[in-house]
Amino acid sequence: MKGLEFVFLAVGSVLGAFLRYKITESPLLFNTLPLNVLIVNILGAFILGMFVILSEQWNLDGRYSLLTAIGFCGSLTTMSSFALDSSNLLDNHRYGTLVVNIITNIGLSISALIGGKSLMTAMINN
Repeated sequence: MKGLEFVFLAVGSVLGAFLRYKITESPLLFNTLPLNVLIVNILGAFILGMFVILSEQWNLDGRYSLLTAIGFCGSLTTMSSFALDSSNLLDNHRYGTLVVNIITNIGLSISALIGGKSLMTAMINN
């Protein structure tokens, strides 16, 4: 990795981690469902979906993928917190909430990515 590529990755990572920290610093629960992690995962997937289309349409340099896709979205979203929250729900015998947590994080993140791609495609084609 060259110096400038590292800078792109570092800047995206710091910005994504900072935004995730700000969104998740105060626990937001719906019953016992951790919403903060769900929010950052959906938001990151949506941004990534939009970026994929922009990157293809504008033929962006790979450094912008380091900045946005890997750095920003990778640091914004959090599989480890999702796994920890799910494990805690399992440990506390909150099986229904565990299933909802898994389905919403995975399903809504994939839907958000598809939605971001669709929105950006529609915006470019108009």
